[in-house]
Amino acid sequence: MQDVPDTHLGRLQRASAAAAGAGLDALLVTPGADLRYLVGYDAKPLERLTCLLLPARGEPVLLVPRLEQAAAEASGAAQVVKVLTHEETDDAYALSAGLLRDALQGDPAVVAVADRMWAEQVLRFRAQLPNAKQVTAGQVLRPLRLRKQPDEVDALRRAGRAIDSVHERMGEWLRPGRTEREVARDIADAITSAGHATVNFTIVASGPNGASPHHDASDRVIERGDPVVVDIGGSMLDGYCSDCTRTYVAGGAVDPEFSRYYAVLLEAQKRACDAVRPGVTAESVDSAARDVIAAGGYGEHFIHRTGHGIGLEEHEDPYIVSGNDVVLEPGMCFSIEPGIYLAGRHGARIEDIVAVTDDGGERLDTISRELVVLD
Repeated sequence: MQDVPDTHLGRLQRASAAAAGAGLDALLVTPGADLRYLVGYDAKPLERLTCLLLPARGEPVLLVPRLEQAAAEASGAAQVVKVLTHEETDDAYALSAGLLRDALQGDPAVVAVADRMWAEQVLRFRAQLPNAKQVTAGQVLRPLRLRKQPDEVDALRRAGRAIDSVHERMGEWLRPGRTEREVARDIADAITSAGHATVNFTIVASGPNGASPHHDASDRVIERGDPVVVDIGGSMLDGYCSDCTRTYVAGGAVDPEFSRYYAVLLEAQKRACDAVRPGVTAESVDSAARDVIAAGGYGEHFIHRTGHGIGLEEHEDPYIVSGNDVVLEPGMCFSIEPGIYLAGRHGARIEDIVAVTDDGGERLDTISRELVVLD
């Protein structure tokens, strides 16, 4: 396939060519990261159908409800694709099927629906295109999104700087006597103040709650000497996500065992970051972290994968996990976040977003990974 620029028009052309190469007649892309990637439209997921009809041959069409026309056009989508509307009384699925048949000059044999299309929508498309086999669109869209272009890496770099600036202020909020929920509210305000459009998550897990990787935040009062896992992230105005975890101690003496396994965790996270380079597999990066933790005697307490891809979604390919033999290439971006969790006591996690470069890896979160004891 001939190279085309990384504009939304170029992405549409690549997706159309990839669909044809995979033997698909069309992609049906509803609101979500794939739609935003292809045409720049961060559409609301409504009961009214919004769908990009992208045929392998012929012109694509973005079909939106009439009341969403202004939003679709304001997004810039109309500059790269024809925007058509449907009325409240229209059957949008029948209209979509007709538009596809017109573009293809006949019935499609295979259509690919967005991976996260609602089941109701999948079934209604099936009813309108009864002779078309349905498959998932991820088989052609995931490879396009997997390797970020330089402007996308720049976007993730900006997101990393923004979330790092929030971690740098943690001493303003995280202290004994406050609840996790109170600290999380302050962090959320700081995330938006740092330039994020939305707050995606604010995990504040103190003491024994730190042993639950997805604890979130509760009314538990933070005690002096508590280790506190703080995992935070959001989406910037351009849609690209941040995600960074640091572990703090809320003043006082540090538990000696916690200090021991934090040192093991820090070495594991550094080894995994150092292992990133083109040509190695995703699972080898997982092993780089996991082997250190196992050798330190805490292997059974590392209970999740080492990382996940990131971009327009918080979690996307590639996944840094045992069994994933995907070979890393420049432009792939993902988290490296090993953790050690002692049930009923405490836990720790260190997370950076890393981009694969031409000859190694670049940490997009650059704040210190050393344990911070807050006064």
